[in-house]
Amino acid sequence: MVAVALTGDGMEVVLDGDEAEILIELDRLLSSIPAGVLVTWNGGGFDFPFLHDRATRLGIELGLQLRLDPTIGGRHEPLTGHLGAYRARWHQHRHIDGYQVFRADVGATLHLPCGLKPLARMVGLPVVEVDRSRIHELTVDQRRAYVASDAHLARALLARRAQWVPAIDHFSI
Repeated sequence: MVAVALTGDGMEVVLDGDEAEILIELDRLLSSIPAGVLVTWNGGGFDFPFLHDRATRLGIELGLQLRLDPTIGGRHEPLTGHLGAYRARWHQHRHIDGYQVFRADVGATLHLPCGLKPLARMVGLPVVEVDRSRIHELTVDQRRAYVASDAHLARALLARRAQWVPAIDHFSI
């Protein structure tokens, strides 16, 4: 893990550097902000179990709670060591996986794979693209822009669908 971005109304935080420090600071930050909804893109199938595994390996306790849910489909095989995707909470924050929202209807109806960047491009959102195999060669500013862009895209796509929860702050991770 090289970086994590958390975005919300008037907030953008990109954490990078030492993996243990990223995890500790992310957990501290999430415990300190008002309750809301964490928006991810495939977070239940990859991001959250991955972060949980990395924290466990490093001996770091997170406020992340995962509950395996066999009803959640995925676009890939489950993350190594896992049986499927998860429902999640992180401290006082609920979670919604944008990939699952779009896969359930847009993907099924239009026969689209529902990747974050293809959907964002399809609706005209600006996408920051990098060669992921060379992410280690990016400058700090380039890497931060890339990670923040993904968080903004997930939040923007779900915001287009989430008028049914206007009173809840949405943070994207």
